[in-house]
Amino acid sequence: MDDFEKIIENGITFKGAPKKKADDGKVKTKAKKKKYITGAHGSGSAKQKAKYREQRANRKSQRRKK
Repeated sequence: MDDFEKIIENGITFKGAPKKKADDGKVKTKAKKKKYITGAHGSGSAKQKAKYREQRANRKSQRRKK
């Protein structure tokens, strides 16, 4: 009964969730990994996306030269 009386007198305190680390340096999504961006891991869609990214980058660099 001692615990029960202590709860009645003081109430129940709940602890918050544990805090996450700010940044552990890991890449969390496939889209940001180097092999995925360049299409080097063998996926056809990733290779196609890499081709489009390269074309877009080339367009932007050509605009800057003008």
